[in-house]
Amino acid sequence: MQFFSMKTIASLLLLALMTSSCGQQGEKASPTDSKLRVLAYNVWYGFTKVPDRKGAWLDWMKEQEADVVLLQELNGYSPEMLEEDAAFWGHPHTVLLKEEGFPTGITSRYPLEDIQKNLEGFHHGLIRARIQGVYYYCIHLHPSNWEVRNREIRLILENIEGLPKDADIVLAGDFNTFSPHDEAFYSHGLLEPFFAKLDENPKARNLKDGKLDYSVLQTLMDADFTDLEAKMRGEDYTFTGSFPTRIEKAGEHGDLRRLDYVFTNERLTRQVRRAAIIADETTQILSDHLPVIVDFDVD
Repeated sequence: MQFFSMKTIASLLLLALMTSSCGQQGEKASPTDSKLRVLAYNVWYGFTKVPDRKGAWLDWMKEQEADVVLLQELNGYSPEMLEEDAAFWGHPHTVLLKEEGFPTGITSRYPLEDIQKNLEGFHHGLIRARIQGVYYYCIHLHPSNWEVRNREIRLILENIEGLPKDADIVLAGDFNTFSPHDEAFYSHGLLEPFFAKLDENPKARNLKDGKLDYSVLQTLMDADFTDLEAKMRGEDYTFTGSFPTRIEKAGEHGDLRRLDYVFTNERLTRQVRRAAIIADETTQILSDHLPVIVDFDVD
């Protein structure tokens, strides 16, 4: 029989506790043998607010070894800047939606085809690209009006209707709205007063009849798209949300909520192996949103 010192036993117990407390949201998104890794990330004003964090973000992005990256809030970016960043994490193919306002962008290990940019009818705009036969939509819906978000999601679904019937589709990014899968986690009632205060601005309509709005993502789910992070939750799942993080930021930002998603249609949904919001000591201080990573076993 092997005997351990009290110091060794204490160390083993601490390690066990640390391991057991790491749920899906706290896992490090280490490179895997998956055939396709997709990463979606809202990077908060393109690091113009926290330029000293940019280097740490680039290092983190490189570590993930993603195949396709969909980014929101690339404020201040030019196509050349996105190309330079993407080259750092191994992506030679990039597209930036625009250079003003809140741009979105896609970077990829593989060539981008059938690129489509659409600003009409969208608050931030919409960018779509085909990568290895899969159509990727980089999403950034209106930040404060559920009616506009409803219009935007219907425009996206109209765009999808023009794709081949057997097309594989990924919708990923900052949807700025709530999932029916999370309704139980908002039963604390802390978000309604927060948004009611914001809705004192006549241009804002966060609440629908005084309540959180789930209709935008319900519309998407009714069109047979699957919320992958919700689908892959285990029995030990703990809700963390994807916004806000622990980054220092002026003002009140409300209770934790999930705003960032990856949705896919039927065939890709069957091939998802892992989908998680990555909440660790690094991501909590890089942006005001947390990234979402999905691994697929694609054919």
